[in-house]
Amino acid sequence: MRKFELHPDKTIQNGDPTFLNELNEQQRRAVTNTDGPLLIVAGAGSGKTRVLTYRIAYLLQQQKTLPQNILALTFTNKAAREMQQRISRLIDDRANRLWMGTFHSIFSKILRFEADKIGFSKNFSIYDTSDSEQAIKLILGELNFDAKEVKPRTIQRKISDAKNELITPDTYLEKFVQSTLDDITSRVYKIYQERLKQANAMDFDDLLVRPIELFNNHPEILKKYQNGFRYILIDEYQDTNHAQYKVTRMLSEAHQNICVVGDDAQSIYSFRGADISNILNFKNDYDQAVEIPLEQNYRSTKYILQCADSIIKKNRKQLEKTLWTDNNEGDTITLLENYDERDEANRVVNYIHDLKLRKGYDNNDFTILYRTNYQSRVFEEALRRKNIAYQLVGGLSFYQRKEVKDVLAYLTLLINPHDEQNLLRIINEPSRGIGQKTLNDLLKKSRSENRSVWSIIENVESADLYKPAKVQIGKFVSMINTLRNELNEGASLQDVTKKMLEQSGYVKALIEESSPKSLTRRDNVVELQNAISYYEKTNKNPSLGSFLQEISLITDADKYDEDKPAVTLMTIHGSKGLEFPVVFIVGLEENLFPMGGRDGEEANIEEERRLFYVAITRAEKHLFFSYCKLRFKFGEETRQLRSRFLNEVDPGVVRTETGATIEQGNDQMSASGTNNTRSVHVEYDWRSPKNSYNSKSRGNSLHTIEYDYDNGEDPFQTGAKVLHSKFGQGKIISRNGSGSDTRVVVFFKGRGQKTLMLRAAKLKVIH
Repeated sequence: MRKFELHPDKTIQNGDPTFLNELNEQQRRAVTNTDGPLLIVAGAGSGKTRVLTYRIAYLLQQQKTLPQNILALTFTNKAAREMQQRISRLIDDRANRLWMGTFHSIFSKILRFEADKIGFSKNFSIYDTSDSEQAIKLILGELNFDAKEVKPRTIQRKISDAKNELITPDTYLEKFVQSTLDDITSRVYKIYQERLKQANAMDFDDLLVRPIELFNNHPEILKKYQNGFRYILIDEYQDTNHAQYKVTRMLSEAHQNICVVGDDAQSIYSFRGADISNILNFKNDYDQAVEIPLEQNYRSTKYILQCADSIIKKNRKQLEKTLWTDNNEGDTITLLENYDERDEANRVVNYIHDLKLRKGYDNNDFTILYRTNYQSRVFEEALRRKNIAYQLVGGLSFYQRKEVKDVLAYLTLLINPHDEQNLLRIINEPSRGIGQKTLNDLLKKSRSENRSVWSIIENVESADLYKPAKVQIGKFVSMINTLRNELNEGASLQDVTKKMLEQSGYVKALIEESSPKSLTRRDNVVELQNAISYYEKTNKNPSLGSFLQEISLITDADKYDEDKPAVTLMTIHGSKGLEFPVVFIVGLEENLFPMGGRDGEEANIEEERRLFYVAITRAEKHLFFSYCKLRFKFGEETRQLRSRFLNEVDPGVVRTETGATIEQGNDQMSASGTNNTRSVHVEYDWRSPKNSYNSKSRGNSLHTIEYDYDNGEDPFQTGAKVLHSKFGQGKIISRNGSGSDTRVVVFFKGRGQKTLMLRAAKLKVIH
């Protein structure tokens, strides 16, 4: 992956900003326009990180701004570290004293300082999504709901959405209960917040919501931070949610020196609560705002930019800009038409192998981007067959593995023993004779007395519990208290962790199990010890609380290793902010990319189109599109329709590769046939809205599917009665679009109105 590098001779010397000569005119304006609100509309590959870096350096060196008066907010720790390193190379180590980091890390830092004002201690725990789901599952059980019928993940997402919109449990109950699921969510939400408070814990959403509560209830604290943060910079502003918008709006009110950088065309996180209107309405929110577009792209070839522009221009709501580049035209985009997903994977891998030989690319110059994680499997298999190293980004994180979370739970209790989720996780891990009945009795007592479980077991002798279990609980409590005292007396994190693993018997249990899986888990525990040791050696003032916070706030983007000599497999969402010489965008099929809407409802096509735009603009030199004619789903071979987005691409920049073949033998496939293989030739005009398919070896088992009826032949007209497999009987009340884009609006009795894609809905006309 190619990265912009700063050179030693491009520094600021004697107050002379010689680095400004490296910037184009628009970048220079964005760097030096420091007073008042500023919107920098930074197109893909236009050097936004350089602009942010130089702007901060300009504030520090030219305007003599103190580091602690600058707040710079990013969405990944990786982006924050990269900017700090660049600033240090430009001027000096003042970058290390900036308030720079992710939203969650910065506001958790503020909350550590001010926690007592809102009823928490500074050592509060941070619950990740799995912790939250487990807490919600426990609450659902107490309310007599079956977790298989009312899924904790669904409730967690609804609560998260509510928090992002700053909707409290009481407000949710009053205004947002419109279904049985909403009613359940409302009941769980209220209890969940009470449990978090009792456990001295916050979830990810609380790290943004609690500061707003803090500032609203303590105006003097808000004023302190307003005066402190004289300049505020926000990266990727199009990805902010309502809570992020609100808290930064509050902080910027005093000085109005807020600079936001973003690209509405890359707003792809609405499922996480991101609100594109934040960037679209910035100039309405700040009436003195200046807008500066960054339109020169330094990353991609002309053909790739032309392709991206032809796609994004189809969206209606967007800020005006047109990317351009001085780079050469480059190669046209290659469209691969494949028989099925295995054929697709093998053809992509063959292209990677060929480009490495012909162009001298390294493995880490390639990425394979897909819409959903499950698509990675066939590509992993194909890469292994070719002995090509790869890294999978977005799979199970190291810190989400059971054994790692177990050890972290032990460590968490050393600073926050009231953390119920982590206590329940390891009080009988490894098994020490504390059964589920004992735990249920503890939880019942905790609920009835409104006390934390820890407050009960630290005086376990007075509790009415099974005597052998009381003995084991007493030993557990004694171990935690002894280790906590050693930590408070200055023992190293490494030594405390080692003692904890020995005294708890955790590693011993893994060794005694002696299975390949348990030995792998032991290796992961050792690797966690290595991480703790490294943290302790590389930080001036290491603390267990800081280490646990750092771990809890790791993002998916932070897991990507750009220096690893491996092909990168990742979702398109995970690729945002990255760039590669060669990009493959695979699975370009309807209801896969674009992804279909839930419950048959129409998808957010404008966001799916922005996602496609993001994928395209990751490419520097070579870009490949790929789709399958067939795909296995639920064990059956299903015909696929090519993505509508392929109709929207400028046909002048795309070259179609037809003639995919399948080797019938040992289930091996390649992109070109040999004398020893039986070939299937696919002829397909990708620009046509009518799909044609010709198989010379499959006979007539597959039939042409067309959606361009004449009005007299198309039975799905307004007024027609239809049957849907899920929604039952309904009536078409309107339709729009044509060909493969035809949509119908159907009213289903008892289910209401649904907007459906005609080609995917599988409707049957009732005569």
